[in-house]
Amino acid sequence: MSKVKVIAEIGCNHRGEMETAFELIKIAKDFCKADIVKFQKRTPKELLSEEEYNAPHPNPANSYGETYGLHREFLEFDLKQNKRLKEFCEKLGIIYSTSVWDLTSTKEIVSLNPQLIKIPSAANLKFDIHKYLCENYNGEIHISFGMTTQAEEEEIVSFYEKHDKAKNLVVYSCTSGYPVPFEDICLLEIKRIKDKFQSRVKEIGFSGHHLGIAVDVCALTLGARYIERHFTLDRTWKGTDHAASLEPDGMRKLVRDLQNCEKALAYKEKEILPIEQVQRDKLKRVLR
Repeated sequence: MSKVKVIAEIGCNHRGEMETAFELIKIAKDFCKADIVKFQKRTPKELLSEEEYNAPHPNPANSYGETYGLHREFLEFDLKQNKRLKEFCEKLGIIYSTSVWDLTSTKEIVSLNPQLIKIPSAANLKFDIHKYLCENYNGEIHISFGMTTQAEEEEIVSFYEKHDKAKNLVVYSCTSGYPVPFEDICLLEIKRIKDKFQSRVKEIGFSGHHLGIAVDVCALTLGARYIERHFTLDRTWKGTDHAASLEPDGMRKLVRDLQNCEKALAYKEKEILPIEQVQRDKLKRVLR
């Protein structure tokens, strides 16, 4: 099996502040030992209708603007800023990635040629994005299957197969909610997705929006090779994603536990391991 990779999804938890984004990257790399950090890229006026753009945020306490559109604009990093984030990641030795929510954002991020690009659950039926990536991008394409029917999953994977890009694809089991109660995580969906698509795509992942880190270890044992969790410096900060995010010590423990679990997921190389032989010689009593 390939080594499990942990994605610390910063998303918009940087609060629109580049210095906070840099700090999150550095902590994810140096303290948490994550493999990848992920941001989000939107073009609010393309993504939202005029009515949605001008409506108030559904939870005003979490808003960074007078309207939902202005809230989204406030949290958005432009292409030059994303380039700086990518360069900072490369300097530190952690992989930069971004979720793209619309075609304009897709084109902008493709121009940076990151190692991987994510399509979130909310955008996974935007086939203009899929088409552009198939025709213009050679890196890994990661897609979450939250809020997605099984027929739609098949349609997405088949599209990539038709464009000879399915072997660049990583598909994620995901329940879309913030946070998701344990009974709605439905971890066995990982097995279903793996059984159906493992031979057709590059890897299977798990994108979690739950509390704690025990579930992610279960996801690893079921076959997820990418584990993605939202990441913040403070879960009490203003914003909708912080409550479903891990703080630095939680992310650090997640990486540690996944790595230790991965070491343990093995068959014995010998019937009696060297560590057992010492105890066998001392303790084993054989009566025949």
